[in-house]
Amino acid sequence: MSLSQNVESLLGFLDGSPTPFHAVENAVQALGSEFVRYEFGDSDLPDTGYLLIDGTLLAWRLPSNRLLKSFRVIGAHTDSPTLRIRPRPDDNSAGLGRIGVEVYGGVLLNSWLDRDLGVAGQVVLRDGTSFLIHSSGAVARIPQLAIHLDREVNDRGLVLDRHSHLQPIWCTLPGTGRFVDWIGDQLNTNADSIASWSLSLFDISSACLLGADNSFLSSGRIDNLLSCWAATCALSASTPHEDTALIIALFDHEEVGSDSLNGASGPLFDRLVELISESCGTGKSDLYAALGRSLLISTDNAHGVHPNYPERHDPNNAPFLNRGVAVKINESQRYASTPHSVRRVLSLFELEGLNPQVFVSRNNIACGSTIGPITSTRVGIPTVDIGVPQLSMHSAREICGVKDAIELTRLLGAHLRASS
Repeated sequence: MSLSQNVESLLGFLDGSPTPFHAVENAVQALGSEFVRYEFGDSDLPDTGYLLIDGTLLAWRLPSNRLLKSFRVIGAHTDSPTLRIRPRPDDNSAGLGRIGVEVYGGVLLNSWLDRDLGVAGQVVLRDGTSFLIHSSGAVARIPQLAIHLDREVNDRGLVLDRHSHLQPIWCTLPGTGRFVDWIGDQLNTNADSIASWSLSLFDISSACLLGADNSFLSSGRIDNLLSCWAATCALSASTPHEDTALIIALFDHEEVGSDSLNGASGPLFDRLVELISESCGTGKSDLYAALGRSLLISTDNAHGVHPNYPERHDPNNAPFLNRGVAVKINESQRYASTPHSVRRVLSLFELEGLNPQVFVSRNNIACGSTIGPITSTRVGIPTVDIGVPQLSMHSAREICGVKDAIELTRLLGAHLRASS
């Protein structure tokens, strides 16, 4: 793809993926028809295939000769901090209908105020069928309290009660009925046939380029859909190796700890590794040796230096926007990078002629974590954590550098092309 095609592809992926369920469906479409869906219990593991469970996607290319000597893996996560709609959301106050929501992940709460919000996610019917919905326009809004009623807010700072102050309005009472009726209308089905859902609010503003030079990308869910898009592009453009399995693992639930069936702490990746090993006729001892020769690149965005708060960074270990992808290191093992895995990823930077940056948190500011340490611990695979520097992490609207986003795709592509 050309630079402009890459950027348009990324913008479309971000806009079309308001939830993890949509993100994995869009990733499958981007992979193309060459990739065959596999489900546990199928007799044969396809040479080029994918496993999709709710908001998690694992996709792979097996070694062309089914001789397994190593794995090359890209890991990322499909979920982002958001406001999830409760199972019984109907509420009212001051003559207005409100939707009850639950905070999901480390949300930057104030960023959700005064935004036009849509509704998207998965709905499951009583007969077991499921559907995705993605509202075409604004459905709700969380209005901020006027400054006339809180005159000290700019000096004292905004304080939000997670339960009382984040309930969005969506109709004037008496309104359109129950929220479940609205869902039924979206699906052209009777509301009584709906069993459950996982629905989120999202900012309906489109992803866009920003700046006089169009050097910034502004969107919701850049953390971590940018990494999912780059991983998908890399696998789609790859070709089979003789003795190396290529995998992308896009997990749900990272923002809430990864402890779920579909999270990085769950069994899905382990099971896929076992299935690939069995398909290639690899014994247990040879599998362990193959894992030791392997490399997993865990890609999750990094904290770029904020121009208004530079003191929040260690100046010698801080990444800047549009200066390259960052290698993330943490001696408390919040990231999985080791000297050996860092050496290997630096060789990929050199191969592509790219400039690596480094991210290490200040001692007095705790960093987050990624799927890297979890996956490395569960499977026993050498791992390095990297990420595109960004600002406004966990906001309803985030920002990163266009140059860095494109360089990430090049780096991940080089990872899947490299020999064992």
